[in-house]
Amino acid sequence: MTSTIRASVVPFVIEAEGTGVAQTLTSQGDNKHVFETDAYPAFGGKDEAPSPLFYALGSLTSCNQVTAALVAKDLGITLGTFSFTVQGDLDTLVLVKGEEGNANFDKVSVRATVETDATDEQFSTFVSEIERRCPVTQLFVRSGLEFDNQWTRADLS
Repeated sequence: MTSTIRASVVPFVIEAEGTGVAQTLTSQGDNKHVFETDAYPAFGGKDEAPSPLFYALGSLTSCNQVTAALVAKDLGITLGTFSFTVQGDLDTLVLVKGEEGNANFDKVSVRATVETDATDEQFSTFVSEIERRCPVTQLFVRSGLEFDNQWTRADLS
C-alpha cells in the first residue's frame, strides 16, 4: 500500500486479525497501539470489547478535541475541560436482516461543552472551524446522515 504522497500527508495504517466478529487491531507507526473490537450478541459477538460503532463515535469526540486544540491555537484562545455526549441512531435492519437501504447511522448528535476564555464571537468561529477542519466530523457529515452538532461555551475554572 505504498505510494508517492505529499510531505503534508500522514498515512494512518491499521493491521487487524480476527475470528468470528472479534478483531485485534494494531496501529502502525512509531508507537504501535493494540485495541480490540467485538459486537453485541445480536450481531454475532460476545460483547467482550467495544463495537466498531462505538469506536466510530469515540473517534468523533477525540478528533473534535484534537481539532479544537489546533483551532484554539490559531484563534489565540485558551481551552480547559471538554465533555462530550455523542449518540448515533442506527436502524439495524440492513446490517442484521439484509434489507435494502443504507447501513449507515440515520442520525448522529454531538453535544459538547468546553471551558474557554473565548468571546461569543470567537466561540462561534471556533465551533464552525472545528466542524470544517475535523476529518472524522467530515466523514460523518459527507456521508449524508443527519448530523446535529451543538457546542456550549463554559467559563474557564
